[in-house]
Amino acid sequence: MAYAIRFSDEAEADLASLTARRRATLVDGVTRQLTHEPTVETRNRKRMQESKRGFVAPWELRIGDLRVYYDVMTAPEAVVVIVAVGVKVRSRVRIGRREFDS
Repeated sequence: MAYAIRFSDEAEADLASLTARRRATLVDGVTRQLTHEPTVETRNRKRMQESKRGFVAPWELRIGDLRVYYDVMTAPEAVVVIVAVGVKVRSRVRIGRREFDS
């Protein structure tokens, strides 16, 4: 089953803050990684730890130093909702103007 990909308003703003090259890399990675089986853990896709669940979203996708935080909905239709997009710098993730420990 193929999942539709939707960006939240906040994620759209995060995406707009990236360079065109980074946006293209991110959109390509999201399309390849999350269209099929977005809830299967892989090397670059993982469920967030219980201690970080309230952080942003239940799932994280790593694309180089970019981080995509998303949730998966199966009803009424199969949709992956991108909640936030961040950039990892050392042990911190910058989402918009906010920084979090990773």
